[in-house]
Amino acid sequence: MSRTVIVERSNKTIYLEDGKVYKVMGPEYPASDVFNEALNLAAVGETRLKVPKIVGVNKIDGKWALVWEYIEGTTLLELMKQEPGRLDEFLDRFVDIQLEMHRYSATRLPVLIDKMHRKIRSSGLDATTRYELHTRLDSMPRHTKLCHGDFTPSNIVITKNDEACIIDWSHASQGNASADAAQTWLIFTFYRDMFSTAPDIADRYLALFCKKSDTARQYVEKWISLVSASRLVMGKPEEREFLLRQVNVVEYE
Repeated sequence: MSRTVIVERSNKTIYLEDGKVYKVMGPEYPASDVFNEALNLAAVGETRLKVPKIVGVNKIDGKWALVWEYIEGTTLLELMKQEPGRLDEFLDRFVDIQLEMHRYSATRLPVLIDKMHRKIRSSGLDATTRYELHTRLDSMPRHTKLCHGDFTPSNIVITKNDEACIIDWSHASQGNASADAAQTWLIFTFYRDMFSTAPDIADRYLALFCKKSDTARQYVEKWISLVSASRLVMGKPEEREFLLRQVNVVEYE
C-alpha cells in the first residue's frame, strides 16, 4: 500500500494510506491528549456538519495514532491562491461556514475560557498583566458554541461535489464565537503574505464576520488581546512581538 506523507514534524507525522489519514504522535505525546482529540472529532461528528469520520485510535510502532477517513478535495486556501480574482467570493463562503459551525452547541468539549486561563498562566507574562487578563477573561460571557480553535482556509476542504468539509479539530472547544473569530483574525494576520493581492485580508475577514453575525467589532477586539495572550504558549518567536503588542494595547477596565 502506498503511503503519502502530508505533514512531518518532531512531535507528529500525518500521512495518507489506503483511503485513511493517520496522525502518528511522537513517543512523548500524552495518551490523554490523543483520546481528547478523538473525543473532539467524535463529538463534532454527531452534528450535521461535514467532518471526517473517526476510524480509531491505534498504536503504530509503539506510538499513539489517530485514524480518520480521508476527504478528497481542494482546501479553500489553495483555491484562494489559484483564483485570487475570486477572493471575496471565497472569503464570503469561509465566513458562512464558520457561522454555520457556531450554530451548534458543544457541551461535550473542553470549555474555551478554562483552556485560555491555563494558557495565560503559562504565558510568561508578568503577574500584574496576568492578573488583568484573568480578570477580564472572567468577565466575558461564557457560551457553549462549537468553536474550532484553528479555523482557517487550510482547514476547509471543498469536495468535487462542492461540499465544505471542516478538518483538524484538535483545538475544538465550547465557547464564545467571537473568541473563535479573534483566533482566525490572528492567523490571517500571521499568514497575510500568502495573499499578495490582499494584504488586508485579516481586517477584511473580521469586517465580514462582524457584518454577517451582527457583532460589534469592538467586542471581537476585546477577545483579540485575550486570545493573543493565550497564544504566547505556542512559543513561536516570529509571532511573539506582535502578540505582545496586542496584549498591551488593551485599556483594562
